[in-house]
Amino acid sequence: MSAEPTVFKNARLILPDSVIDGSLTCDSGRIADIGGATSVAGHDCEGDYLLPGLIELHTDHLEVHYAPRPKVRWNPVSAVQAHDAQIACAGITTVFDALRVGMDEDADLRAPDMRQLADAIEQGQDENRFRADHFIHLRCEVSAPDVLEAYKFFETDSRVRLMSLMDHTPGQRQFVSLDAYKIYYQGKKGFSDAEMEAFIKDRQSRAGDIAPNNRKALAADAHARGIAIASHDDATVEHVEEAVDLGTRIAEFPTTIEAARASRQAGMSVLMGAPNVVRGGSHSGNISARELAEAGCLDVLSSDYVPVSLVQAAFQLAEEVDSISLPQAIATVTSTPARAIGLDDRGTLETDKRADMVQVRLVGNIPIVRGVWREGRRVA
Repeated sequence: MSAEPTVFKNARLILPDSVIDGSLTCDSGRIADIGGATSVAGHDCEGDYLLPGLIELHTDHLEVHYAPRPKVRWNPVSAVQAHDAQIACAGITTVFDALRVGMDEDADLRAPDMRQLADAIEQGQDENRFRADHFIHLRCEVSAPDVLEAYKFFETDSRVRLMSLMDHTPGQRQFVSLDAYKIYYQGKKGFSDAEMEAFIKDRQSRAGDIAPNNRKALAADAHARGIAIASHDDATVEHVEEAVDLGTRIAEFPTTIEAARASRQAGMSVLMGAPNVVRGGSHSGNISARELAEAGCLDVLSSDYVPVSLVQAAFQLAEEVDSISLPQAIATVTSTPARAIGLDDRGTLETDKRADMVQVRLVGNIPIVRGVWREGRRVA
């Protein structure tokens, strides 16, 4: 990486509470000053928006680079580098790579594959291979028989900063509709109707036996290690109360307005998918992120499975929801996720914060990422 200019001028700066035309100076990787127009030589933003680097808490997009086809494995370091390039070019400067813990018996990837990807993340960080700053988010399937055994692969990994406790058992949470569950799994596994019914009964029986204890054990270890906990697909007030009892900080993808409201009232940050915003609704038929935003129950957006959706969804929220200003919309992908996960050194354009920045031009309703800087150095 070449040395970068310290002055960004002729920019529309998206500050925590306002948008101003002006300039920004960075020094030693930090924001040193925010001011008005300047004639000092530097990087000309040409009137584009300059916003904080985006912070992604839950992307499971890494796996497609490591396993691009069934039974195909790519070099894990190369896979993470490819993922990192796509993340950075979407304006994301801090990313929590979601790795699965707990698998279906016939899953193509297993716990050792997840550990290989974690090792590649560690290696890439140590060797300065990456454009973005990478952390690890463990997606723990509490209804999986192997979840605690798989967790052992990560029990000493200091880069793990977030753990989501998931339960995809049919008949509840994301799959409260058994019809939707059948459509998803019969298409995925090619089951007959009889095989599907047997599969559902097995999953429901298994979850009742092991999920509660697995959930408690993982949460206890997360607290002991200082790892933030996220709930996943909460649908009822009872789900939220369970999450509160476990010390949960983030409510990922609540499926109903009742669960979202209860989560916020309990002090949790409500996270929804940016693709949900861009598409105008949930792909699985649950509540729309826009509806939660209009109700004042949306705090954080995640790109989930489409990295570029993060910046697009933020601008779309500001355009489509009257009660949300552009600074408030940008906060859902910058300062709020930073605060939710405890990264107080980034997420806003303010003096002394990290000089993680994205230059964006809005053409029509599709934003163009024109430049990305991490700690004052251009990475995309």
